[in-house]
Amino acid sequence: MQAGHARLSVSGEAGAPVLAITGRLDAKGAGVLWTATLRAAAKARERPLTIDLSAATFCDLDGATLLAAAEAAHGGSITWVGTDERTGALLDRARAGLAASAVPPPVARFSPRQVLAAGLDALAGGVGFLGETAIALVRLPARRRMVRFPDLLLQIEQSGTRSLPLATLVGYLMGLIMAFQSAVPMHRFGADLFVADLVSVSLLRELGPLLAAVILAGRIGSAFAAEIGTMKVNEELDALTTMGIDPVTNLVLPRIVAVMLVMPVITLVLEMAGLAGMTTVMRAFGFPVVAIVREMQSATGLTDLLGGLAKAVVFGLAVAAIGCRAGIATGVGPRAVGLAATAAVVGGIVATIALDGVFALLFYRLGL
Repeated sequence: MQAGHARLSVSGEAGAPVLAITGRLDAKGAGVLWTATLRAAAKARERPLTIDLSAATFCDLDGATLLAAAEAAHGGSITWVGTDERTGALLDRARAGLAASAVPPPVARFSPRQVLAAGLDALAGGVGFLGETAIALVRLPARRRMVRFPDLLLQIEQSGTRSLPLATLVGYLMGLIMAFQSAVPMHRFGADLFVADLVSVSLLRELGPLLAAVILAGRIGSAFAAEIGTMKVNEELDALTTMGIDPVTNLVLPRIVAVMLVMPVITLVLEMAGLAGMTTVMRAFGFPVVAIVREMQSATGLTDLLGGLAKAVVFGLAVAAIGCRAGIATGVGPRAVGLAATAAVVGGIVATIALDGVFALLFYRLGL
């Protein structure tokens, strides 16, 4: 077989095969002869094999890699003919490289101390970010020039207006499913009408703000992390600092304020859509709209609505802050922005659920 300026010939296949390589054994020659050489070496397994390089005019590390791969494919002893000191050294390097690549990478093991240290580092970073945000908020009157009102309106549009269709769809489907799943078992006891109580209380007090926060964590928290993370990777944050502009004041505060403003609106829209979905199911069971509305009014009050909206504001603060924090803490490399977006989504959802548990305990102690 010929490869332009390199050729492989096989002789003595019946007894002791001899692979003779002539010409330049460089990247081009090794690439073209690779398959044929390895096939011939593997075919001679369990038989003595001779590789003759007497007619080879040149051999670099690529050619040595071919020879080492042929040796590995044969699996037995090989007689080398025509190798000089330089070719032998290259062959030793190629053997070492193939042996290292064959060893699987070690499995990462983390001790409890390392996990605890990583958790404490993340906690310290979060506390430090909260401190920077608080300082930026206190200094905001003296740094009004760093916050542009059009940027705030843009964040409100992206966080609120563009999230309303998704919130409406999720709320309607959630109300529809909850009402149907509740009506089937409650029908056995003749308590179909109380489905309105169950769904309305669940939406206003718990599910409305919680689902809105999960939607924002997946849609807005990841977007904040990706935007700010990309700016950090491109050294735009360093450029802002060089120009005397605080990145936290210029980038973080508008996003947090925007999410805190739109979160109650998104929650209210989601709750109304959920109640509409519940009404659809109740109407299908034959209940008039007047009876459904009166049952909702008797089961819920202004306290339930305001309590849910207050939770929504806090959830929005947590989601936005975690998303911005993940963006500012973005590392280097091609995966950094993706990891930051993932951390923002996971952190936002976990923080929302944890805060919901705190609110549940607080409302219980206050008798709300």
